[in-house]
Amino acid sequence: MNGLWMILSAAGLMMASGFPAGFGSRQSAAAQRLAAVLMVLGSLTGLSGLAVALFSSGLCAISLPWHLPWGSFSVGLDALSAVFLIPVFIVPALGSVYGLGYWRQTEHLDNGRGLSLFYGLLAGAMVMVVIARDSVLLLIFWEIMALSAFFLAATENEKPEVRLAGWIYLVATHTGTICLLALFALLRQVSGSFTLYAFDAGSLTAGIAATLFILTVIGFGFKAGIMPLHVWLPGAHANAPSHVSAVMSGVMLKMGVYGILRMLTLLPATEMWNGELLLGLGAVTGILGIAFAIGQSDIKRLLAYSSIENIGIITMGIGLAMMGRVLHRVDFILLGLGGALLHVWNHSLFKSLLFLNSGAIMHAVHTRDMNRMGGLAKFMPRTAGLFLLGAVAICGLPPLNGFVSEWLIYLGLFQSVNAGNGMPWPAIGIGAVALALIGALALACFVKIYSTVFLGQPRFASHASPHDPQPFMHYPMFLLAAGCVVLGILPQVGLPLIQQAAAQWMDPAMQENPLPVSLAPVQWISGAALVLIVVSGIAVTIIRKNIRRQPAVSIGTWSCGYAQPTPRMQYTATSFGEMLVKRFSWALRPRTRQPVITEPFPSKSGFSTTVPDTVLDRIVLPFVRYAGHRMMKLRLLQQGRISIYLLYILIILLFLLCWESLGIGR
Repeated sequence: MNGLWMILSAAGLMMASGFPAGFGSRQSAAAQRLAAVLMVLGSLTGLSGLAVALFSSGLCAISLPWHLPWGSFSVGLDALSAVFLIPVFIVPALGSVYGLGYWRQTEHLDNGRGLSLFYGLLAGAMVMVVIARDSVLLLIFWEIMALSAFFLAATENEKPEVRLAGWIYLVATHTGTICLLALFALLRQVSGSFTLYAFDAGSLTAGIAATLFILTVIGFGFKAGIMPLHVWLPGAHANAPSHVSAVMSGVMLKMGVYGILRMLTLLPATEMWNGELLLGLGAVTGILGIAFAIGQSDIKRLLAYSSIENIGIITMGIGLAMMGRVLHRVDFILLGLGGALLHVWNHSLFKSLLFLNSGAIMHAVHTRDMNRMGGLAKFMPRTAGLFLLGAVAICGLPPLNGFVSEWLIYLGLFQSVNAGNGMPWPAIGIGAVALALIGALALACFVKIYSTVFLGQPRFASHASPHDPQPFMHYPMFLLAAGCVVLGILPQVGLPLIQQAAAQWMDPAMQENPLPVSLAPVQWISGAALVLIVVSGIAVTIIRKNIRRQPAVSIGTWSCGYAQPTPRMQYTATSFGEMLVKRFSWALRPRTRQPVITEPFPSKSGFSTTVPDTVLDRIVLPFVRYAGHRMMKLRLLQQGRISIYLLYILIILLFLLCWESLGIGR
């Protein structure tokens, strides 16, 4: 069977997986298990189809007529599509298994069926978005993906904050869709077709090329979460069920990245400012994304902002590669785009792991507030170990996978030090500084989250009895953690496909000449990672043996001068990040509530600091409220009388006649 047909079959299975649960009994556990089985079967079929297509010379494009007045059913598969299909086939399948323990349909009678239905539609629609080669077909499944994500993010719609987050997401995603409609309409006018294939650069003027680029960045940037287009992301990811958050963050955000890459592959690269803009947007997104994460006390909201940071890293790599296309620098293209694509894989693994892990934590302590956690490593040792592994990976520390992709982007940025021939080395060099700052802030962020959640004394209710989750929830986390380790120790496993995808950005002259740089030399990372693991293992073994040889002595814990220390005296998530929040207060604009003493015997009060989203809470929502208030005056036009409405029509007709007779529109 042709590999692409297998991928289409996989998309069908994934989209159909939720129908047994969605239309069956809401008390049926068997329907939810069947949905998970179909999702896993679709995943395996899709991965098999990828293997068949990549290791054979079979047909990689299918075009069929349909009855719609525009476009055609045209799908295709290349290396770039394959890179993005791999997370689509892995993460939703693991999430569906995780959901069997985390979100049992028999325990969520009001929303369990809907979650299974839209979960499958979301996964299958993402497959079709990646393989679509017609803009009409892409928009159809883009809208299915967007609406499915809306219903998933609003699963617990009985909560006001969930409804608000859902509506913000819906407005944001359709704002991006409007830009995509304009983008594809303009492409149709220029190329005469809705097909997504490269066309002659001579058919584009500088103005049209710039317009297409801006529409691409805005339209797909809303979905990717590039700042300041990220306004929907923190609320939607925080309020969705954890396995849905894993799919939205680990996979759905990458659909925006894929859209940007696909369109930039079609458009000719002639302007240096395109790459500089993406590099700058990536740096700002990465730095401010992780800065906002540090200011959060909600564990899932923190992870959502961390996703924005990682999208910033990916965007920086794309910007570097765009500069390489303009400058005909193969090293910039390979290292920038190769690092970005590898980070797409890496982020889908460690961020999905962390979101599933946060679900296990919330399942145990029934809160998302890190200020009410603490000491969970004693009760949930396996969960704590898996979270630590994911934290090390997301901070870009060796020997795990986050280090490899960020190192490739670093290498590309460092190439600018020896740049000549008028190359814009200052802009690229500053990108290296920004990436270093992002890494340092990420380390501080995840030291904060791990220490306040897993270390110290428990802050949760004394009657709570947290424990590691059941196997259905643990096995997917173990598999994702294994992926982080494998890609960290053996990154060369996926490099041929990534290098092949990066080569799509090279013009024929670049591909004919010998490559001055290759991604293959990262093989040294395998040896270094294994040495680091062995040395660390030996050191831990020696330390443990020395500790066991020493006699145990019982002494009191140093109490820092407090005779009776309590959990309230230890650092909270808010206080831990206070110093860094102050450093970025010009952007974060934290809200502080301090006790005001106005009487000799004041009532009980407290001190709190929150970090709202600056763009959403201080710009977008106030503007919407103001506009809504002013628009109320236009209700005077709605009189409810048909004679008034006929008068409106007459006035408009007279205006159009005057416009035409005076030749204003000519």
